[in-house]
Amino acid sequence: MNDDTTIQLALISHTNNGKTTLARTLLGADVGEVRDAAHVTALAESHPLLQTQQGDRLLLWDTPGFGDSVRLMKRLAMSGNPIGWFLREVLDRYRDRPFWLSQQALRAARDAADVVLYLVNSAERPEDAGYLPSEMKILEWLDKPVLVLLNQMGPPRPAHEEQAEQQRWRTHLRQFAGVRDVLPLDAFARCWVHEAVFYDAIAPLLPAGKQEAYARLRAQWDDNNQRRFHQAMTVTAQQLLDATRDRQLVETVDKGALAAALKLVGVGKGDERKRQERAMNTLVARLNMSISQATVGLLALHGLDASEAPKINARVSNHFTVKAPVEKTQAALLGAIVSGAATGLSADLAAGGLTLGTGALLGGVIGALTFAGAAWGFNASTDRQHPSISLSDEFLRTMLISSVLRYLAVAHFGRGRGNFVESEAPPFWQQEVEQAVALHEDEVRQLWPELREPDEADLGIASRLLMKITAHVLGRLYPGARLPSAAEPATKG
Repeated sequence: MNDDTTIQLALISHTNNGKTTLARTLLGADVGEVRDAAHVTALAESHPLLQTQQGDRLLLWDTPGFGDSVRLMKRLAMSGNPIGWFLREVLDRYRDRPFWLSQQALRAARDAADVVLYLVNSAERPEDAGYLPSEMKILEWLDKPVLVLLNQMGPPRPAHEEQAEQQRWRTHLRQFAGVRDVLPLDAFARCWVHEAVFYDAIAPLLPAGKQEAYARLRAQWDDNNQRRFHQAMTVTAQQLLDATRDRQLVETVDKGALAAALKLVGVGKGDERKRQERAMNTLVARLNMSISQATVGLLALHGLDASEAPKINARVSNHFTVKAPVEKTQAALLGAIVSGAATGLSADLAAGGLTLGTGALLGGVIGALTFAGAAWGFNASTDRQHPSISLSDEFLRTMLISSVLRYLAVAHFGRGRGNFVESEAPPFWQQEVEQAVALHEDEVRQLWPELREPDEADLGIASRLLMKITAHVLGRLYPGARLPSAAEPATKG
C-alpha cells in the first residue's frame, strides 16, 4: 500500500486529546467514536482524506491514544531496539489494555505513516504536560518526521494572540529533534483556509518519490475548496440580490365618505402606520425565510446538519451590533432582523430587554420599532397609487456585514462533528468585516442601485465583491495562509 502514489498520515496523541474529533473535522465525516473518556479509539483505522483521478491517495490513520506513557517509555527503554521489541512482544489486550492500545498506535505509525501528526492540548502549558517528554522520546524511536498540532485552543482570537501561543509551544519543543514544525489546527474552531497551511507544511516532510503525487493531491484540495468558496459566495450573493429587489405593497383603503367620517370621530387613527407596519412585517418574514434558506445552503456546502441554521443565525445575532441612529433596544431588534434571527423574536420593551423565545411570533417585531428605526431600515415609495416598502441601502450594507459573519461562523463550525453548541462567532470578527467593507466602500455604495436594476450580470457583480471582502477578512484572521481567489475554478472534464 505504501507506494509512491499513497501518502499516509498517522494521528497520534496522549489519550483523550481529541484525535478522533480532529479526524472528523479534516475528513468532513463522522468517523470513530467521540466521548470524554480515555482510550475511546480501540483500533487504528485509516480513512481517505483526498484522492485524484490519477489514483493518488492521502490517508489519515486515527490511532488509540498513549496511556501511561511514562511507564511505557521505561519499558521500551529496556531493549536495545525498543520499537521492534515492543511490536514483537505478545501483550495481553485484556490484562494490560493501555499497553495494548499503545501498541496499535505505534504499529500504525511504524508500518504505514510517512508523517506523524502529534496532537497536543493547547489549553495546558507545554511545561505542565508531564507526558510530553516520554511521548516525544517514543516518537523519536519511530524515526518519522513529526508535525505537532495544537488542539483545543478555544474560540478564535486575534491573530497575534494565537501566534504567541504557537510560539510558546514551538520554543518548548525545540529540544525534541523529531519535531519539524508546530501548527495550530483546532478541531473546534478552525477554518479551511488555515487547513491549507497544514497541507503546505506536510509537503517538505515527504520523501522525494512521493512529491509528485502529493502535488496532485494538494492541487485537488485547492480546487475542491476554491469551488466550495465560490458556491458559498454565490449563495450569499443571491440572498442579498433578492433582498435588494424585494418590495411589499402597502394596503390601500377606500377614501370615500364613510372612511372620512370615521376618521373625524377618531376611528381609524394610526391606520396608515399600521398598514405600513404590516407591509414591513411581511417583508421581514420573507427576508428571514431567505436568510434561513441561505444558511441551510451554506451548511450543506460544508457537510453540516441543516437543522443548525437557527443556531448559526442566533450566534451571528448574539455577536453582532447594528450601528444605526436608533436607541439600544431598537438596534437589537434590527440586528435580529438583519442576521436572520428574528423568527421567534419577542421584545420585552417594558423591561428594556430582548429575548429570543421560540414560541413568540414574528408579527410584533416591526411594531416594536420606533419610526426612527423604521426610517433607517426601510424605504417607503412616493407612489400614492401603489405605495410600497423596500429595504434601505443602509440596511442592506448592514446585511452584507452580517452575511460575511454568517459565512465565517459556518466555515469555522468544524466539519463532520454533528451538533456543536460552543460559540464560534467572536465579537472581534465584526470589526474585521467592517474594516474590509470600508476598504470597498465605493463599490458597496454602487452595488445597491445596480442590483435594483434587473440584469443577468448582477449576481456575478455581488458575488465577486463578496469574495474580495471575505478574502480580505480571512487574510487578516490567518496571516500567511493561501487565500481564495475571485477567479472561477477550472471546470472538471
